[in-house]
Amino acid sequence: MEKGHSNKNFGYTGLSWEMISMDIKNQYNPDYVSPPGGTLEEVLNERGMTQAELAMRTGRKVKTINQIIKGKAPITPETALRLERVLSISAGFWNNREKNYREYLARMEEQERLKHGIEWVRKFPYKKMVKFGFVETREEMVQKVQEMLDYFGIASPEQYPEIKERAVAFRKSTAFKSDPDALVAWLRKGEIDARRIRTSPFDKKKFRGVLEEIRSLTSLPPNKFVPEMKELCASCGVVVAFTPQLPKARVCGATRWLTPKKALIQLSLRYKTNDFFWFAFFHEAGHILLHGKRERFIDEIDYQGEKEDEADRFASNFLIPSKEYSSLLARREYKSKMGVIKLARKIGVAPGIVVGRLQHDKYIPRNHMNGLKEKYEWNL
Repeated sequence: MEKGHSNKNFGYTGLSWEMISMDIKNQYNPDYVSPPGGTLEEVLNERGMTQAELAMRTGRKVKTINQIIKGKAPITPETALRLERVLSISAGFWNNREKNYREYLARMEEQERLKHGIEWVRKFPYKKMVKFGFVETREEMVQKVQEMLDYFGIASPEQYPEIKERAVAFRKSTAFKSDPDALVAWLRKGEIDARRIRTSPFDKKKFRGVLEEIRSLTSLPPNKFVPEMKELCASCGVVVAFTPQLPKARVCGATRWLTPKKALIQLSLRYKTNDFFWFAFFHEAGHILLHGKRERFIDEIDYQGEKEDEADRFASNFLIPSKEYSSLLARREYKSKMGVIKLARKIGVAPGIVVGRLQHDKYIPRNHMNGLKEKYEWNL
């Protein structure tokens, strides 16, 4: 099994929570379940026993027996034991019939309630979520409601506003342009993926050292660096999740603490070139190292703020040490491709990262030296 991933059992004999969830999701739910009273009536007819006689033999009122047969009263565990003695049909049989029938009624009532959630589902880019594997394909709108409830881990749409509030309420800046519902759906996928990854307890010193190792991976293609960076980060308490960006969720990345010992860096796959990707990753890593465990950061395309600036400086200087960068500028070697390549080799990063920094700082035009950047194809 790949290090950093887990099929850990959580005290539930032989099964992980993921397996249990799959079992619940795939279980068969019949369209109709007859009331156990109907079965009881059939048994009485076969034996030529009246309801009055059964009432006498079980010590129950005739009215109670009649209500059970009509499905208006449940078969209690005590009544099931009495039926076992009188009819020689196990109490377990009657209890199971009653349980299945009551569960069926509850599901039917739920189906009616779910119809009120159809408009709620329309808030989300459901087709894209299916395409990216966030949720299952469902044809009926009520089924889509149920799928989205399962996705968010809530019982009804009434609980969703609190989930939304907890996720994005702190981002009330007028500059925050993401559609909040698409963003909440995107963030939720990171949490779901993070549950499947086992990590060591967070170790700040070790994480900083791991970033040095990850920095050396910047010249590799995604299929090479992704597994290794995930494993390295998990070894010191940080989950790295790659989540395709949903429409209207203008997000580059997000950082939050799932527990005091486990952090999550969630990255969107909007990055087409290596300079943007690696800057975003180290920016999020900066939040983990520089800022408190109670804080959450959702970084949009044009994110701003004091702590965002701090994370920017961390990413810039970690990827390209300030001393080496200043030397490149002073010697004006940044004007040639060979000068950029020489620096990149010296500090052990991909040349495209140096180009991106120079373009951002306006030392070279945006269309200059783009051939040194690597374009990423994400097949995760």
